[in-house]
Amino acid sequence: MATGRTHRPATRSRGIPEATVARLPLYLRALTALSERSVPTVSSEELAAAAGVNSAKLRKDFSYLGSYGTRGVGYDVEYLVYQISRELGLTQDWPVVIVGIGNLGAALANYGGFASRGFRVAALIDADPAMAGKPVAGIPVQHSDDLEKIIQDNGVSIGVIATPAGAAQPVCDRLVAAGVTSILNFAPTVLTVPDGVDVRKVDLSIELQILAFHEQRKAGEEAHAHADGAGPAAVTRESDRSTDQGPDGEVPAVMPA
Repeated sequence: MATGRTHRPATRSRGIPEATVARLPLYLRALTALSERSVPTVSSEELAAAAGVNSAKLRKDFSYLGSYGTRGVGYDVEYLVYQISRELGLTQDWPVVIVGIGNLGAALANYGGFASRGFRVAALIDADPAMAGKPVAGIPVQHSDDLEKIIQDNGVSIGVIATPAGAAQPVCDRLVAAGVTSILNFAPTVLTVPDGVDVRKVDLSIELQILAFHEQRKAGEEAHAHADGAGPAAVTRESDRSTDQGPDGEVPAVMPA
């Protein structure tokens, strides 16, 4: 099996838009669920509903893959699973290192979804000397002093940062200098990286704040409706009017990806 160090996904060379790339994992998740239920084919409408997008956008996304389905039959589930997995690079072996083995890092190390999707946790790294040698998810933690050697020995191109905010940028700098070109950042800070390095940020507190905004808005609309003497139906209509839809019929994202 090829390794992540010697092969890269074909998405950019094929000219697939980044927005489409961001939706491919959603389609793959829905298709995998269908495959596990032994569903042979699926219509664009059914798959779009399962992935949370509209069917026109799904068909356009799949056109970039060269997959158009069969009229009256739909899409072959197993073939689409393979096709999307190939485009995302999931048919290859991607060794990953996790830096920062606190509660979050340990939880990530124990996450079973990595291996099933082509990501092999090659090493766990932490700056605490007391953690060195301690097994987490069956993998002994290694000290951060050896980070560069670990990256090189395992041919790692993807790093996961789960450190406190203050340590994240120095860790990022060392990962990049050692040859890591893709970083998944769980630390609550913005990382600065050179051109050619991709960073994806996961910030649970930001997602909760966005949900809090929507809860506050819904509470305000309900209070306004009760003050006007309107019933539940009026609340629903007001809520519908408050979500401006884009030209393709989808509600715009709250914040850019």
